[in-house]
Amino acid sequence: MKTLDKIPTGKIERAGQLVKTGIKVGSNYVAYYGEKIVNPTLTRDKLNESNAEDIYDGLKNLKGSALKVAQMLSMDKSIMPQAYVDKFSLSQFSVPPLSAPLVRKTFKKYLGKYPEDLYDSFTPDAKNAASIGQVHKATKNGEKLAVKIQYPGVADSISSDLALVKPFATRMFNIKGKDSEKYFKEVEDKLLEETDYVLELKQSLEVSEWCKNIENLRFPKYYPEFSSEKILTMEWIEGEHLSEFAAHNKDREKGDKIGQALWDFYMYQMHHLKQVHADPHPGNFLIDKDSNLVAIDFGCIKHVPNEFYVPYFELAKPEVIDNPKLFNEKLYELEILRSDDSKSEILYFTKIFHELLSLFTKPFHGENFDFSDEVFFGKIAQMGEDFAKDTQLRKMNGNRGSKHFLYINRTFFGLYNLLHDLKARVETRSFAKYIN
Repeated sequence: MKTLDKIPTGKIERAGQLVKTGIKVGSNYVAYYGEKIVNPTLTRDKLNESNAEDIYDGLKNLKGSALKVAQMLSMDKSIMPQAYVDKFSLSQFSVPPLSAPLVRKTFKKYLGKYPEDLYDSFTPDAKNAASIGQVHKATKNGEKLAVKIQYPGVADSISSDLALVKPFATRMFNIKGKDSEKYFKEVEDKLLEETDYVLELKQSLEVSEWCKNIENLRFPKYYPEFSSEKILTMEWIEGEHLSEFAAHNKDREKGDKIGQALWDFYMYQMHHLKQVHADPHPGNFLIDKDSNLVAIDFGCIKHVPNEFYVPYFELAKPEVIDNPKLFNEKLYELEILRSDDSKSEILYFTKIFHELLSLFTKPFHGENFDFSDEVFFGKIAQMGEDFAKDTQLRKMNGNRGSKHFLYINRTFFGLYNLLHDLKARVETRSFAKYIN
């Protein structure tokens, strides 16, 4: 794979790259509609593939928050065309890496030495490259190490990237009014946290200590002495990315075992720690030779305040969902319903959130849940499709819900999709045994 000697960091340079991508996508539409005239039976599959290819190619060299958006979109299999899911999922662990000279320059700047002076051995070629950083293999005193290096300029470009995305997002989600800023600020704050490897090291050490007793779950050892704000060194653990394992696994018991560890890990964090690993994509989890789940990235941790946690999980209870008065109260507490809503908006949003929550909270309604259930995931996909076509929804004020929904919902969508990939059957209350 071609390496990068430079990443565009200036606002004008990055905007220019996005404009070029937009022109390519526009050309794809012109070609599609021209071909459609000649061949009326033509589907949008070819258009989706062309657009996914061009958008991904435009974003992969920008890296940072632009590529992170693609990564987040690839997790939402319920509403994205498959061509986009397939292409954007590459952003999880396969994008053009930095060149060796740029890697050496980064080491010298942030650790004061070149990699060959710090480690016994260091591979100049990256083993994995994703949206925020890339991973190299090294050794020290007989130990195999994974060394994560952050791309130069990523943190500096976050605000300008979001400023470019904001006009499209506000139109896409029909976000209106001054309150919309809270959502963009939440995304910006979390992305900035992900570029702080000192914070990630702290979070990695804490979470691995707190969750060390969960069965079939492993964490790498971390090396603070070889880490800095842009470089993070940890133990190298051999294994497959979760999606690679799930693609070939035929052993249902292994899938259940790994899925149970994943579910217990997330529920323990959510219900006991009140903070959660909010980036559950396949690139952040490995499966080792003993079929243990290995969590390897803690850059994105979402803290869950009590005023959000309580009503959010109240809405997972059927007795609350099916009680109109209680249901209505929780919608106001979570800012789904607003004091300035019209009567028609109250009726409309109460109805669609009742449908959504009745379906999405099903895994919490019993002692067990089977995430291989295609009917359940089919209904989620159909609901997403219905919302996308709902002309009434586009007319409503899209400022819905507490800012905390952004990363908590992202966490659950990602978790559900990983468990579905594993075809896992889980005991939903098993995590409670780890809470003293």
